[in-house]
Amino acid sequence: MLLLGNFLYVIVLAINAIAVLSEDRLLARINLSTSTYDPAFGAGDSQSAKAKVINGIASVRLVTRIPLIAVNTLIVLYELILG
Repeated sequence: MLLLGNFLYVIVLAINAIAVLSEDRLLARINLSTSTYDPAFGAGDSQSAKAKVINGIASVRLVTRIPLIAVNTLIVLYELILG
């Protein structure tokens, strides 16, 4: 059971790290910003590894933002109550 709990913490922390990446400060500097990459106008190949990373980061940031608030709240409450 301890291993499963630690695995859950690692997954939540990794998703948190992806969700809070700054589009302006970090992703634009390393050319992983969605604003600099637009496959509709031929800016790059949509099957390249870079395109998949950009789409993955954008998807995680879009889909998990609201559920992460609830999950983080539950984890904090669990840690406060049961320590």
